[in-house]
Amino acid sequence: MDQSQQAQIEIYLTHLDALIRRGLVLRDRLLSEPPNASNGNAMAETRAWQEDCGITINQLSGGSKAHWLARAFSGAFLMRSAAGQAVEAAAPSEIVQRLLDVLEQAVSTLSAMDGGKGTNGSAVSGNAPASSNAPASSDAPPPHRFDFVHNPEIRPVLEQAYLDSRVAFDQGAYDDALRTTCGILEAIVTDALEFKGIAALAASGIPASDLAGGKTAGGKISDWSFNTRLAVAEQARLIRGGCARLPAIARTYRDQDADSATGPKTTERDARLASQVLHVIMRDLDPGR
Repeated sequence: MDQSQQAQIEIYLTHLDALIRRGLVLRDRLLSEPPNASNGNAMAETRAWQEDCGITINQLSGGSKAHWLARAFSGAFLMRSAAGQAVEAAAPSEIVQRLLDVLEQAVSTLSAMDGGKGTNGSAVSGNAPASSNAPASSDAPPPHRFDFVHNPEIRPVLEQAYLDSRVAFDQGAYDDALRTTCGILEAIVTDALEFKGIAALAASGIPASDLAGGKTAGGKISDWSFNTRLAVAEQARLIRGGCARLPAIARTYRDQDADSATGPKTTERDARLASQVLHVIMRDLDPGR
């Protein structure tokens, strides 16, 4: 790779980093202040950010709408039916998160490049899926969303589960989406608690009864209930209060019978809220995101 090409990549990476930082602020703002007539500025800023993302994606894809990055960008604005047909626009915060995923894919690909421009004049080469919700191909490395997780063995499992939850949601399989999302949430919170350790948690002033997890004192964190893990993580200030928005059906996701005809049914709103909470907790556990 010559110096001019290296400089071009560094410029793009710097610009993408700035866009990602703007997007994270907008996403958190939209999650805490749902769009309405009183916060039109947030929506105006979001539209401006989306336009800036579009310009950058167009440059990176060499102006080709068939390029994987351009298709991923377009797909971020749509929700799909079980048959794969576009049915409606996604919520603003969801669109922002999907575009962040696309930008992260671009960063990963640029960072991994070892020479030259891509094909057809694009700065990013390779073939990746049309949707940012589908697994990336070997030519376009997927973003590493879970590098903050201390246990390296579960990181690739979490990455795949994250993608699976997005696909399930887009296909209208809301129960599968919610269960997978809650599984990810439980795994990353458990990882944070285990890394801190029972002794450190106790030293931080958390009552022994809470650390017992409803069982005998000194029990393993992995034996605690989902709700206990969330509560202790908040008390230890590992996470903030984002879990307050978690729907009741998500808190009991382990106990729900997916095949039951009489039990509560997971709604689109339930699955969406669970996904939003997951992103907030990921931000808490990885402040650099």
